[in-house]
Amino acid sequence: MASTTQAGTRDGQSPAPGHGGEASAPMSHRQIMEALSGLLLGLFVAILSSTIVSNALPRILADIGGGQSAYTWVVTASLLAVTATTPIWGKLSDLFSKKLLIQLSLVIYVVGSIVAGFSTSPGMLIACRLVQGVGAGGLSALSQVIMAAMISPRERGRYSGYLGATFAVATVGGPLIGGVIVDSTLGWRWCFYVGVPFAVAALIVLQKTLHLPLTRRKVRIDWTGAFLITAAVSLLMVWVSLGGESYPWLSWQTCVMVPLALVLGLLFVVAESRAAEPIVPLRLFRNKTISLASVASLFVGVAMFAGTVFLSQYFQLARGKTPTMSGIMTIPLIGGLFVASTVSGQIITRTGRWKAFLVSGGVLLTAGAATLGMIRDDTPYAEVAVYMALLGLGVGMMMQNLVLAVQNQVSVADLGSASSLVTFFRSLGGAVGVTALGAVLGNRVTHFVSTGLAEHHISGAGTGGGIPDVSQLPQPVRGVVENAYGHGIGDVFLYAAPFALISFLLVVFVKEVALRTRSGLQQAEAGTGRAAEVAAAEVAAAETGAPEIAATQAGTPEARALRDRSPDR
Repeated sequence: MASTTQAGTRDGQSPAPGHGGEASAPMSHRQIMEALSGLLLGLFVAILSSTIVSNALPRILADIGGGQSAYTWVVTASLLAVTATTPIWGKLSDLFSKKLLIQLSLVIYVVGSIVAGFSTSPGMLIACRLVQGVGAGGLSALSQVIMAAMISPRERGRYSGYLGATFAVATVGGPLIGGVIVDSTLGWRWCFYVGVPFAVAALIVLQKTLHLPLTRRKVRIDWTGAFLITAAVSLLMVWVSLGGESYPWLSWQTCVMVPLALVLGLLFVVAESRAAEPIVPLRLFRNKTISLASVASLFVGVAMFAGTVFLSQYFQLARGKTPTMSGIMTIPLIGGLFVASTVSGQIITRTGRWKAFLVSGGVLLTAGAATLGMIRDDTPYAEVAVYMALLGLGVGMMMQNLVLAVQNQVSVADLGSASSLVTFFRSLGGAVGVTALGAVLGNRVTHFVSTGLAEHHISGAGTGGGIPDVSQLPQPVRGVVENAYGHGIGDVFLYAAPFALISFLLVVFVKEVALRTRSGLQQAEAGTGRAAEVAAAEVAAAETGAPEIAATQAGTPEARALRDRSPDR
C-alpha cells in the first residue's frame, strides 16, 4: 500500500475512543440495534425486490412477452450483477467510508427500481435488473462487513439471527406483497415501485444511526481485476443459459466461450497476485477454513436460489395458483429459514460453538433438495410443505454461519474482502445454478409438453414457447402443461441435490475455531500497528491454547511465529 491507515473520526461524532491506546468498550445492545435498524431495512429492500419479482414474473412475461429463457435471465441478471460487484463493494469497504458506500448502493437500487417499473420489453427489464443487482450487491456485502465491524464474532451469532429473520420476513413478504399487487388493479409495475419508500427510509435511518470511524489513506482500486471477474462470470452464464437451446452443448460456441471464460479466470488470478489492492486477496485461500467455507457457499447458493426461484413457478404453473396464493404456499420454506437462523444464532452466542449447525444444515439442505426432486403437479401439499421446510432449515443454518466462520479467521484489515468473498461465492452459485437449472427446466418442459400433446393427439406447439397463463388454457392442454411444469421442476431439484450434498461434505472438514470476543472496531482501535497481527495470533491462540494467548497479548515476535505456523494458514 502507498501508506498506512490513519484513524479518523466517527461520522458525525467525536474521535473514536481508544485510538492509539486500548480498544474501546463493546457497544451496548441498544447501540447496536440502533445502528442495525437502517442496515436491516436496507437489506430488507434488496431481498424484497428479488422475491417480489420472482413471484410476479409469470404474469409480467405474459404481458410484455418472453419465454423460459427470459424468465431465467430476469432473475439471473440481478444475481449476475450481485455476483460481479460483491467483491468490489467488499474491497471498497476496506478503503472508503462504509456508511457512504451503503447509502450509494441504496441510491443505485432506487434508480434501477424506478426505471424497471417502466419496462416495455424483456430486454429493458433485464437491463434494469442489472442496475438493481449492482445496488443489491452493495447492500448484501456491506451489511455483513458493517456487522463484523461493530460486533465481535462471539456475539455476532445473535445478531446474525436478526439478519436471517430479516431475510425470512422479506422473502415471505415479497411474494405475498407481489401477489397482492399483481392480482389487484395496481398492476405488476408497482412491484418495482413498492420498494422505493423502504429504500428512502433506510437512507434516512442510516444517516442518523450508523456511526463508524472514517479511515483515510491513499488507495488503489483494482479495476483490471473487477473487469476480468465480471467478464469471466458473464461469459460463463451466457454459455450456460443458451446451451442446449440456442445451440447444442457440443458446438463451436461452447468451444469458444468455455475456454475464453477459463482464460479470463486465469488472468484474474494473475492480476490479483500482482495488484497492490486486490479485490480478492489470494492469500486468504491459504486458510483452509476460508477455502472450504467459500466453496461450500457456492453450492449452498445453487440449492438456496433454486428454492426461491422455481417454487413460485411450481405453484403458479404446475398447480394453477394465483401469485398471492403462491406466496402463501411457500411459507414453510421461509418458516424453516426463520427458525433455523434465529435459534442457531442465539445458541451460538451462548455457547460459542458453530460447526454442529453447519453440519446439520448440510444434512437438512440435501434432504430438502432430494425430497423436492420427487414432487409432481399432483403431489399432496402437506408433503411439499415438509420438503420445503427441510430446505429452509438447511439454508438458515448454513447461510449466515458460513460467513461467521470466515469472519472469525481474518484480521480487521481483510474483513471486507473476506466477508464479501463468501457472499460472492454464494451469489455465483445462485447465478450459475439458476441459469443452468433454468435451461434444464426449459428443455424438460418442452419435452414433456410435446410428449403430452402427442399422447392426447393434439397438434400445435402448445404454449408457443412463452410462459403460459395456465388459467386461460383449454383442457386437456392445461393438464399437459401443469404436468410438464410439475415434473420439470421436480427434476430441477433432483439436479440441485448433489450440489447440496457437496456443501455438506465440505463443511464436515471445516475445523471449528473458538469465536473471538472483540469486534472489528475494537481490533482496529487496539493499535493500528498491531491490529492485524493480534487478530491473526488470536486465531492460533483459540486453536492451540493459553501460551499463544499470552504471546498475542504481549504483541511479541512469538505472535508472528504462531500466525505463520497456524494449521489453517
